[in-house]
Amino acid sequence: MDPVIIVGAGPVGLTLALALARQEVPSVVLDEGPGKDEQRLARTVVLREDTAALVERLTGLPLTDAGFHWAGWRSMRRKQVMREIDFAARASAMDLPDFEADAHGSGGAALGAGSGAHGAVGGAQAFGGGTHGSGSSAQRSRGSARDPKGSAQSLKSAGLGPTTDAQDSEGADVPAPLHLAQHALTGALREAIIHERLIKVAVGSRLDSIEQESSGVTAHTRGPNGTWWRGSYLVGCDGPRSTVRKLQDIRFPGRTAVERYAVAALRTELPWPGQALLHRMPPWRTSGPSSGEVTARPLADDVWRLDWLLPPGKDLVTPDLLVARIRETLAGWNAGSTPPYELLDTGVHTVHHRLARRWRAGRVFLAGDAAHLLGVLGTQGLDEGLRDADNLAWKLALAWHHGPLEALLDSYQAERRAVVAARLRAADQALPLLRSGGGLRSYVPGSARGHDALLTDGHLGRGPLGAPGVYADSPLAPAHTESETPVDTAPGAPVVDVRVTAEDGSFVQLRERLGRGVLLVVLIAPGTGVWARKHWVTAGIMPRLAAAVTALPHRAELLVAESYPGAAAHTVLLVRPDGHLVTALSGVRPADLYAAAETTLGGPATAEAEAEAEAETAASTT
Repeated sequence: MDPVIIVGAGPVGLTLALALARQEVPSVVLDEGPGKDEQRLARTVVLREDTAALVERLTGLPLTDAGFHWAGWRSMRRKQVMREIDFAARASAMDLPDFEADAHGSGGAALGAGSGAHGAVGGAQAFGGGTHGSGSSAQRSRGSARDPKGSAQSLKSAGLGPTTDAQDSEGADVPAPLHLAQHALTGALREAIIHERLIKVAVGSRLDSIEQESSGVTAHTRGPNGTWWRGSYLVGCDGPRSTVRKLQDIRFPGRTAVERYAVAALRTELPWPGQALLHRMPPWRTSGPSSGEVTARPLADDVWRLDWLLPPGKDLVTPDLLVARIRETLAGWNAGSTPPYELLDTGVHTVHHRLARRWRAGRVFLAGDAAHLLGVLGTQGLDEGLRDADNLAWKLALAWHHGPLEALLDSYQAERRAVVAARLRAADQALPLLRSGGGLRSYVPGSARGHDALLTDGHLGRGPLGAPGVYADSPLAPAHTESETPVDTAPGAPVVDVRVTAEDGSFVQLRERLGRGVLLVVLIAPGTGVWARKHWVTAGIMPRLAAAVTALPHRAELLVAESYPGAAAHTVLLVRPDGHLVTALSGVRPADLYAAAETTLGGPATAEAEAEAEAETAASTT
C-alpha cells in the first residue's frame, strides 16, 4: 500500500510521521525548506505534560536531560531582591519586523533577529516563577505569579491569599509545562527520523496540486525535486497559510490580530533562576502606553524569552522602545538595578484565532496550524497540533492496515475540532473580562480571584483554556452499561500515568505502552506488585480476563496496576492507543469489554473490515 503523504516538516508533521512509523505505516514528508531549521531563540514552544511525554516517547530523548527546562507557575507576593549593581548602557541597533504567527507554541512567530546589547539602570518591580528542582518558598503579590516547584506544580490562583503546593481546582497536582526553543524540538524530531526506515523526507518540495480518488491521493511538487507523489492518504501540516487547505477549498474563518506581543530572547541572570514568570500589572511602563502583562520563560544556558503584551493597534515597535522595555523590566525585577544582559533575538508575535470548517476532505486531512490558530492567554497552538497528530496517527494506521474505516477516520474531525473550538470559545469569552481593566470584575466581590485564575489557566495547562481535551461526545464513545464504574478519569479524558506490570513481567509506566496502535486493558489488582507475575497470572480472574482480551476485535495488551485514582479493586480500564480512557468496568465483563472495543474502532463494520483484511493477508501468505 502507498505511504501516507505529510505536507510540512514542522513539529506536527514530523511528530505524525514518527507516530505512524511506530505503527508500521510508511510516510513521505514533503519539506519545502532545506531540511534544517534556523536557530531562533525567540521562537519557542511550550509543551504540557502529555505532549512532552509524546515527544519523548517518539524520539527516545528525555527532554529534561537535554538541557531543556521544566518551568511551572505559582502565585506569590512581590518579593523584592535588593541588588547594588549599576551598569552602563550600551545598545546596538536592531531590526524588528512585525511577522504574523507562522505556527508553533507560545510564540511561533517568525521573529526578527537582534544583535547583542547590555542593560542599563531603570526602575521597576519584580515577579517570579519556577523550574524543576528549584523549590524555594515564596510570597505572593497582586499582579504576579510563579511556581518554584516547576516540575510538578502549578498555579492555584494569582494575586490573593497564601498558597501551598500548586493544585488545580479539584486539588490534584498539575504537572507544569516544558519551555524550549522550537529549533531544539524540531532538531530532536529530525534526529529520530534519520534512523526511521519507514520515513522519507523530501526537501525542497513545494506542493502545488492534489488529486484524489477512491484508492488514494496523488500530489505534485515543484522545485529542484519536483515530481508526482502517490499516497494512501495526505495530511496537511503546512501551517496557517496551508496550501493543502487552499487546494481543498476549505474555509478558515476567525479573528485576525487578536493580540500582539513584543518578544525578546536574552541571556541574563534573574532573581529566580530558571523559573517561569508572569507579571499581570507591572507598575512601570515608562517606555510607552500601558502594555498589560509581561511573561518570561527560561530556556537552556541562562537564556530567557520575554513577552510584553502590546496595546491594541498596529503601532510600530521600534528597537529603542524594545530596549527600553527590556531595561525597565529587568530593573523592576532587580529592585531598580538592571543586570547585564546579552540580547540574542527579537521580534513581534501576532496572535490570530481561526478554525478550519473541515478537517477532512476524503483522503485529505488537516492538522496543526493548517486546521487551527490560537495563542492568547497562554493557550498553546503547538500543544493542540501534537494532539492532532497523536489522535490521527492511530486511526490512519488502522485504516492503512485494515481498510478505509470511514467512521473511525471521521472521528478525527469530530473529536479534535470540538476540543479546539471549545478552547477558542473559552479564550474569546475570557478576553473581554481580562483585558477591559474594569467592567463586571470591578463590582463583583471576589472577582479578581477568578480573573487571575483565568489568566493563568492557559499557561498552566488546566481548565477550559489549557487542560488536555476530553472526547466526551466522541462518536467512538461506547453506550452506557450497568457494568460501568466511576474512576477519577472521565471517559474520553487522558489516563493517569500509573505504573503497570507488562505482559513480560516488567514494571513500566502506562504512557510507555501508548502509540503502538493497540488497545490497552488495565486490571486494577492491589498487591500484585509485590509478587512475580508468574504467581498471579494464572490465578483468580486473570485467566478469564486474558481470554476476553484475546477475543477483542483488535489487538490489545493486558496490563496490571496496583492502583489507579478512584478505582476499586478488580476495575478494568479500556484505553485507546492515544491514551484516552474508553470506559471503566466493574470486574471482568467480556461482552461489555468487546462492545466497548468495537465501538472504539468505529463500530461493527470496522471490526468486520479488519477481520476481512486479516483473512486476505493470511490467504496471500499461504
